[in-house]
Amino acid sequence: MSKSEVTTIQLDKSVVEALKRVRRYPGETYNQIILNLIRNEDETRESVISVQKAQEAKMKELWEDGGYSGWEHA
Repeated sequence: MSKSEVTTIQLDKSVVEALKRVRRYPGETYNQIILNLIRNEDETRESVISVQKAQEAKMKELWEDGGYSGWEHA
């Protein structure tokens, strides 16, 4: 990375300690740790959205079969 691609951020000491606790190996940089956390969050969000869509489709199917007319307001 060149200097133009790097920035300095301020973190509370408690955040630095938390980052150290999730470190996967001793030489892992804070940059790598944060990128891994972001990737994990993105994957989790995608999984949650998939589950929600499946649940929504099933609930809509069940409610339509039962004559429930309030789906749009659920």
